[in-house]
Amino acid sequence: MQVPLLDLKAQYATIKQEMLAQIHEVLDSQVCIGGPKVEALEKAVAAASGCKFAVGVTSGTDALIACLMALNIGSGDEVITTPFTFFATAGSIWRLGAKPVFVDIDPKTYNIDASKIEKAITKKTKAIMPVHLFGQMADMDPIMAIANKHKLAVIEDAAQSITSEYKGRKAGSIGTFGCFSFFPSKNLGGIGDGGMCVTNDEVLYKRLFILRNHGMEPKYYHKCVGGNFRLDPIQAAALLVKLPHLKSWSEARRRNAEYYTRKLAGSVVGTPWISPDCYTIYNQYVIRVPKRDALLAHLKANQIGCEIYYPVPMHLQECFASLGHKKGDFPHSEKAADEVLALPVYPELTDAMKDYVVETILRFYK
Repeated sequence: MQVPLLDLKAQYATIKQEMLAQIHEVLDSQVCIGGPKVEALEKAVAAASGCKFAVGVTSGTDALIACLMALNIGSGDEVITTPFTFFATAGSIWRLGAKPVFVDIDPKTYNIDASKIEKAITKKTKAIMPVHLFGQMADMDPIMAIANKHKLAVIEDAAQSITSEYKGRKAGSIGTFGCFSFFPSKNLGGIGDGGMCVTNDEVLYKRLFILRNHGMEPKYYHKCVGGNFRLDPIQAAALLVKLPHLKSWSEARRRNAEYYTRKLAGSVVGTPWISPDCYTIYNQYVIRVPKRDALLAHLKANQIGCEIYYPVPMHLQECFASLGHKKGDFPHSEKAADEVLALPVYPELTDAMKDYVVETILRFYK
């Protein structure tokens, strides 16, 4: 049996005709930049996220960059974040000349340990960038308390967590900004790159709106130096087709996750711990195991897709060597990088496929 890590063709088959109709509508209109599809998606994602405003952008990475730019964060500034994340989190800070200041993770959730944030604050700190990793939100109440105490902005990197919840509040709605990615592998994935910024601050929304189009308002008059961060209407059209299915797709992922957790109980496999404060959408189902690399090879040899998210924490990446970090600085992140493995959890998995994954794992540890 073959079980891929993700099967986008299975998803596409269920929405193909509607998807093609929407894309043809954009092509027939020849509105190729901005327009009604982008505006409709912005309104829909804002509503789904419990936010007043949304700005569609080119990617999740550019969402982070645009929000940092809207806050005038740049050279000499510091932004506190996690070392256990996808590169864009730290990379967006670095690209603007600011310094990423890392704080280790809670080993149970893989999210930034809020109890360690305040010690990392200096006079140069301008913002905190928590990441809602694998679909579960970070512990936002203490993060916001610290941010408010020190007058810091909070940018939620919610690339993997659209519609996840923390104490009933949606990802992206708690901080100054929330940032989503529509990379095809996400729960709400486009047909290429795309992203979205959400906020409840009208002043910052207006600034973001201008920044995504070279800081231009009105045409050819530039209030500031922005970027070309515009979301394509073809991406918006595809995402408008998918958005009504997001809840049912995420619920299917949750059922698949519960199935794995139940079947792996009592084994050496560490299954995800979900905070009772959180509703997770399981963008990834991540286990912790001994002999991780050998298990990965075993699964791939048996035609089961799996992936390491992430094998090298940010503080040990070559490009950040000038920050002066060494192995041992953030032990929980480093241990996670050595032990984690993501299993297939996409909605279209059958019970037979999940059983094959579980049996193959348990056979390895016999």
